[in-house]
Amino acid sequence: MTTDASGNCKSALVTVSAPCRVDLGGTLDISSLYYPLAHLQPCTFNIALELRTRVQVRAAAPGRIRVSSRGFETAEFSIDKAPFSHPLGLIFAIAAFFRTDGIHIDIDSASPPRSALGGSSVAAVALVAALSRLRGGTKEPAPDRLASVLLAHGIEQGLAGVPCGMQDQLAAAYGGVNAWHWTLDKGRPGWRRQVLIPPENAEKINTNLLVAYCGVPHESKDINGTWISRFLDGHDRPWWQQIVAATREFVDAFADGDMAGAAGWMNRETELRRRITPHVVDEVGAALIDAAETQNCGARFTGAGGGGCLWALGPADAIALLRPQWEAIVSGRTDGDILEARVAAQGLHVES
Repeated sequence: MTTDASGNCKSALVTVSAPCRVDLGGTLDISSLYYPLAHLQPCTFNIALELRTRVQVRAAAPGRIRVSSRGFETAEFSIDKAPFSHPLGLIFAIAAFFRTDGIHIDIDSASPPRSALGGSSVAAVALVAALSRLRGGTKEPAPDRLASVLLAHGIEQGLAGVPCGMQDQLAAAYGGVNAWHWTLDKGRPGWRRQVLIPPENAEKINTNLLVAYCGVPHESKDINGTWISRFLDGHDRPWWQQIVAATREFVDAFADGDMAGAAGWMNRETELRRRITPHVVDEVGAALIDAAETQNCGARFTGAGGGGCLWALGPADAIALLRPQWEAIVSGRTDGDILEARVAAQGLHVES
């Protein structure tokens, strides 16, 4: 059965927002790695940023699904002819799952397109929450975060045709500053959330963060695919074991408020990744990392690298010294920029 929303109204039917993230330890949330590495207790770390993606669903032409998103050409299809291989295919696939047409899905992201901040997964989580609310007609103020994560991840992984991690969806749904410990629960994949900073204190680390967009969009499939295929073929496993250890040490230092110590482990994790895939950062990314290390800060590419953003962590005074250096480095790229880096204490949020 298809739900046609076209006759409801011309104003917004529902608007939901969710934050993007910076991260460390990514790929360890993919089952291809965390099953074989389970004995080492792998975890990932992320900080949700107040660079929110807003998904607004409005009524539109009957029988049609129209999708608009900055950085992509607007597309419109009928519900049963929408190509899921399209650049916006994930969005069409979610609408198809809910059997909802007669809608215009407008995606407005505060982060640059394809910036390796988890944008597509964030939009998917927000859209799942929006369409769940629209279809169910619920007036509950808070969306079902866990259900939104699981469904958004399941659809995205199905379209990708390869195992996908879940940390982007979790950051979008829950917000804040968290470590995610990847475990096995009765033989099924699972995770344990470790809240590293209570939401009411999240803003206190804003001065310890710096995020730069390198001016080049990222393409994570190639690098992630390389990491996974080499791991499955038996390569680089000692380095992955060290990546697990570095990530856990980073989380422990961060939890203790030791920003300098966390920065050191952050640089170690980045160094190990660059050994496996030297092309994970380009010349601008390498310059940003070198500058951060000079100021005793940590630096890491976001997501799977290959373009997009890098982020830095360190004591507030060191980050203040690093900022003008990073500004000078990224100014060499037309679209390079320092992004506003504030912790988003809130995850999924129904705005209207």
